[in-house]
Amino acid sequence: MKNPIALTIAGSDCSAGAGLQADLKTFSSFGVYGLTAVTCVVSETPLTVHHVHPVPPVILQDQIKLLLESYPIAAIKTGMLYSKAHIVAVLELLTDLEVPIVVDPVMVASTGDPLLVEDALDAIAERLLPLASVMTPNLPEAEILLGRSINTFEDQQEAAQELAAKYQLACYLKGGHAETDGIHRDVLCQQGSLEILEAPHLDLPQNHGTGCTLAAAITAGLSQEHSILEASRRAHQFVHQALKNSLIWTLPSGSDEISHLDQVQRDSERDFDKT
Repeated sequence: MKNPIALTIAGSDCSAGAGLQADLKTFSSFGVYGLTAVTCVVSETPLTVHHVHPVPPVILQDQIKLLLESYPIAAIKTGMLYSKAHIVAVLELLTDLEVPIVVDPVMVASTGDPLLVEDALDAIAERLLPLASVMTPNLPEAEILLGRSINTFEDQQEAAQELAAKYQLACYLKGGHAETDGIHRDVLCQQGSLEILEAPHLDLPQNHGTGCTLAAAITAGLSQEHSILEASRRAHQFVHQALKNSLIWTLPSGSDEISHLDQVQRDSERDFDKT
């Protein structure tokens, strides 16, 4: 049986915890062959973002065009798109494409550094999201898209429903930025139905790349022809396992610790078929 193929259109993270590198590791863990189209080269670690260097939109578009002509792509994920010009370059090739598209509306790094030029927000909201099958915002991104605060779990559920209805897609709204009682709660809204996905809080130095990993895992599931609900359940479990297996090192200076998810998982580490 041939491995399905998924394409990620996102930024390159030199620390390999997020972006294209996280996506490729996640795809491989699901048995999916991953393709990449680079939007930006980012100098970053879980502790800092030093510099964002955008790839010219014409080069981004050439990467995507070549890959679409060369491979039977079964699902596509978009991550960091950076600017309106980059989004337009992507849209020109994806608008009439009949494959599932997962949009992770990357706006801000976990360090708080901006990863999106201001003129890109309208292009994401008005042109990219209507093409998507699934969107995977975190709470701050959902607040930006809705123009209001999300303070409670009830607010989170309402926000997921509103975003799903507004853009006519499934909305997987991550709850990792919420005040926690020891449980993290994500909400999937699809066709008016809500699914609550819970996991215990894990005390880690950083959780860099969780959003990229989740969206990539959903994309992998869709490329394997799982339903959005099943792909989301598997992705949720995968990310929790990656967090549990996090790799932690002490900085060479000895001043701090740095943590990365372990996105390289074997089948024996997951129990998809037992749940």
